[in-house]
Amino acid sequence: MALSTAFTKLFGVQHPIALAPMGGSAGGALATAVSRGGGLGLLGGGYGDREWLARELPIVAGGGRPWGVGFLSWAAGVSALEQALEYGPRAVMLSFGDPSPFVERIRASGAAVIVQVTDLEEARRAVDLGADVIVAQGSEGGGHGARRGRATLPFVPVVVDLAAPVPVLAAGGIADGRGVAAALALGGAGALIGTRFQATAEALVDPSIAEAIVRGRGEDTERSGVLDIARGARWQTTKYTARSLGHPYLDRWRGREAELAADSRARRAYQDDVARGDVPPLPVWAGEGVDLIDDLPPAADLVAALAAQADDALARAGRY
Repeated sequence: MALSTAFTKLFGVQHPIALAPMGGSAGGALATAVSRGGGLGLLGGGYGDREWLARELPIVAGGGRPWGVGFLSWAAGVSALEQALEYGPRAVMLSFGDPSPFVERIRASGAAVIVQVTDLEEARRAVDLGADVIVAQGSEGGGHGARRGRATLPFVPVVVDLAAPVPVLAAGGIADGRGVAAALALGGAGALIGTRFQATAEALVDPSIAEAIVRGRGEDTERSGVLDIARGARWQTTKYTARSLGHPYLDRWRGREAELAADSRARRAYQDDVARGDVPPLPVWAGEGVDLIDDLPPAADLVAALAAQADDALARAGRY
């Protein structure tokens, strides 16, 4: 049974499930597979790497299903956005930072504007900008989010009430169909899912990362700015941190972020450790729902399974 919501009607998709546009790992094959499975595949445009986009955009654009692309508002330039718009996405998602420089270009192309928010100030701004869909991201999510974010369960209904009638997707810690059902019960129009789709056949991740996610436990995840500082990433770590599985540099520098930021030798040591293979080349971004992941299925099959689980969960809840 298909779960029809304002989100599924807006994009003409079968299930209220969207792929989080995870930079670098949500490539064309993964986005296409999610769309083929009946969800909305969002390509992970991230920082707006033009070469990466040139390779991945034709893959998802040729899939014949509704799709979109996501960018980091603070990092991607207008030229990367225009490159993506040439392929005719149904939606563009903007996260972290001021989305306003991009909104009119997106709207003029005919694509829907999806804005991810991590607090109520961002949610109000998204409503004022006329976002077509808002993603309410809770602090349980893997990868980047607000340093002082709120948990998904209390945050989503507040954003739903604030944004109505704009459809809201829940994000953060959702890794199975019960989480999708919970998103709908909270008043959301669907769920945006990241970590669960990292562990699929089509994800653009090193096999070691997929295996780490399958083995990972929620209590092993940690939100921190240490790994961004050590890597020399340009994230504003006073506002945004990232949830990952354990890492030697988290143990070494936990609670000492300012000291690490001021220590150029320590940051060079990180690069040396990566080059020697002493630490993984990339952090394993993972949300608190990682315990629920125990396989690496094709993404289209996963979408169908998530939808069926959500339907079953809602049916069970309706019997109480």
